[in-house]
Amino acid sequence: MEKFSSDIRTVSQRIQQLQHSISTEEATKTALIMPFFQTLGYDVFNPAEFTPEYIADVGIKKGEKVDYAIMDQGQPTILIEAKSIREPLTKHDSQLFRYYGTTKAKFAILTNGDTYRFYTDLEIPNVMDTVPFFEITLSSIKDNEIKELYKFKKQEFNVNTILSTAEELKYLSAIKEQLKLMSQSPSDEFIRLLIQECYQGMKTQTVVDKFRPIVSKAFNQFINENMNERIKHVISGEPDSSTTPSTSVQDVQTEELIDEPVIDVPSQPSFETTQEEIEGYATVKVLLGTTIDKNRIFYRDNASYFNILIDDSNRKWVCRLHLNSLTNKYITFRDEPNVRHKINHVYDIEEFKDRLSHIVTEIVGSN
Repeated sequence: MEKFSSDIRTVSQRIQQLQHSISTEEATKTALIMPFFQTLGYDVFNPAEFTPEYIADVGIKKGEKVDYAIMDQGQPTILIEAKSIREPLTKHDSQLFRYYGTTKAKFAILTNGDTYRFYTDLEIPNVMDTVPFFEITLSSIKDNEIKELYKFKKQEFNVNTILSTAEELKYLSAIKEQLKLMSQSPSDEFIRLLIQECYQGMKTQTVVDKFRPIVSKAFNQFINENMNERIKHVISGEPDSSTTPSTSVQDVQTEELIDEPVIDVPSQPSFETTQEEIEGYATVKVLLGTTIDKNRIFYRDNASYFNILIDDSNRKWVCRLHLNSLTNKYITFRDEPNVRHKINHVYDIEEFKDRLSHIVTEIVGSN
């Protein structure tokens, strides 16, 4: 699993490097799609296993072809319809829908080389669902998605195993999307439900609109607090925000400089380290747990950003969290300090695990 994860990360980096230089469907297939299925263990140059232009006759239409079919004992198990990476995927591809019903394949994949949508027939037997049960974007793939993708590896592939989890994946994804929408813009019905016990007056539209930002803020705080509780079980000795290390005046003034000499001037900060910043620090500490001794990871809070560093040295800063705004949160990294990466919650930092590990490895290696 560890090697597979590393291989998928390599494919992800390849997409990031090549996507702007690819403009056609054929180039997408050759440069991105075929290498991806090679990573899954399929021999893409063996037409008996990975068949290009697979004929899937539809009714009176003969010679209809799907881009690829993964074969097992002469029968297709997965149909693959490819688009150019420049072409956004529609919610439902009619070609793939038609092909699915004419073969014995149990799975269908629609892809543009970066996004992959996995379909089956959970709702009506032999009729492809209009909603994928699993979707990934390789250029920003997450660890939990790699675990699900592993089931499609040739050596692990089992139709019954995947089908047994497909329904859960499908509805889990749909519910998560709804929760995300509710956290950002809660519906009137959701707000009325939540304030039912705490507000005894009439739930007029004016009242609902008044509570909307409060509900959204409460929703996000609830998620963050629960995340923090989980992190506390992993990390021991989490620092107390009331004893935050002193701020470096020089560091505040030269935010974008890495090697500038720094003189620490003890002072009482005029700002407060927030719970969210502590959660961000704890998240980074967990992510770097296999790269460096966690006791070497420190933080320093500044007026404009929250600094995470190695050995409590400003010269060894790893990343900076900018969390003071309610709507405009982002993270910057040592290797590219002028580039801001948007995040919605501190746990979005998990997406940058590999980059954080690489930065820390370089810091440690240079000392």
